[in-house]
Amino acid sequence: MTPSKTKTSFYRRLYIAYLIYSGTATVPTITQESGMSRRTAQDTIAALCELDIECRFIGANKDGHYTIDNWGPIDPQWIKQHWQHIKTTLGYL
Repeated sequence: MTPSKTKTSFYRRLYIAYLIYSGTATVPTITQESGMSRRTAQDTIAALCELDIECRFIGANKDGHYTIDNWGPIDPQWIKQHWQHIKTTLGYL
């Protein structure tokens, strides 16, 4: 069964937030790790606030990185435990 757009959008946000939390914290490293487009990565980072995940950019444009300041209602341990399922659902094998 194909996952809904709602589910894949939610999982994509969790995936990006966890990558940032784990140190893959720039758009180029996120696109390299996931295979998603630069625009999708940027749009997904911008949408993290819709889940009450507080994400900010630290540093200069060329040398900076993102960080997660607050997970809001999301449990990063749940993401860690379900990491492979999230990646499989999104097609990021």
